[in-house]
Amino acid sequence: MEPSVVIRPAISGSAAVPHGAADGSHTIADRLRAIRARMNQAAIQASRDPAEVTLVAVSKFHPQTSVRAAMAAGQHVFGENRVQEAAAKFPPLRADNPDLRLHLIGGLQTNKARDAVRLADMIESLDRPALADALDRAAQAEGRLPDLLVEVNTGDEPQKFGVPREQADALIRACRQRFGEKLRGLMCIPPAHEDPRPHFRLLRAMAHTHGLSVLSMGMSADFEQAIAEGATLVRVGSAIFGPRPAPESALTP
Repeated sequence: MEPSVVIRPAISGSAAVPHGAADGSHTIADRLRAIRARMNQAAIQASRDPAEVTLVAVSKFHPQTSVRAAMAAGQHVFGENRVQEAAAKFPPLRADNPDLRLHLIGGLQTNKARDAVRLADMIESLDRPALADALDRAAQAEGRLPDLLVEVNTGDEPQKFGVPREQADALIRACRQRFGEKLRGLMCIPPAHEDPRPHFRLLRAMAHTHGLSVLSMGMSADFEQAIAEGATLVRVGSAIFGPRPAPESALTP
C-alpha cells in the first residue's frame, strides 16, 4: 500500500505562515511545516485521521537542491510531470535515499511508457486504452509495474488530459481486469475557475463504485477542500517550492 506521511502537529509558529506563502522569506522546510499543519487541521475538521493523507511534493522544474532540501525536512514522496526531467533528476537522489517515492503526474505519451515504468513508483495519469496497452508491454519488458491511477477529466475540458467522464467507468473496469490490485485509484484536476468540490465528490463516488481506495485530488489552492472530500493524496508544488523556474534549470543539480 502507498505509505502515508504522518502529518505531525504544527510546531510553534508554523501555522502563522500565510496560505500559499512561497516567497524567499520562508525556506522549503518552513513551507512544508505550514502545509503539513494545514493538512493536519483539514483532516481533523473532516473527522479523518491525518495519517490517511499523503503529501506529494510536486517538484517539477525545480532542481535537485530543492528536492534535497525537502527531503532533509522529512518529505519523501515527490511528483514530476515529465519523464525526461524525472529521469535526469531522481535516480541519483534515489541512490542515496531508498525511501524516496516518485509519482509521475503529467500526461504520459505511449512512447515514454517504458521509461515511466522503469522510474516511477506510481503513475497517476493513465487515461486511455492505448496507454494501458503501452504500460502493459513496458511492465512485461521491465519486470515491474508501478501502482496506477486512472486520471479522470471531471470537467470534460478538451485541453486537458484525463479520460472523459462518460468513458471513465469502462476504462476503470478494463484496467482493473488487466492490472488487478496495481490499479489503486483515481486522480483529477478540476477546472481552474470552478468550485472544485463537486469534482472531488464525483471522483470519490467513482472510486467507491469501483472499490478503489486511493484518491489523488487537491493542489496548492484547494488541498484542504480535497481532504474534506476524501483525498488520500494531495499534490502541492508552488506552496512548497515557490514559483517554478525555467524548465531547463531542473536538469542541473
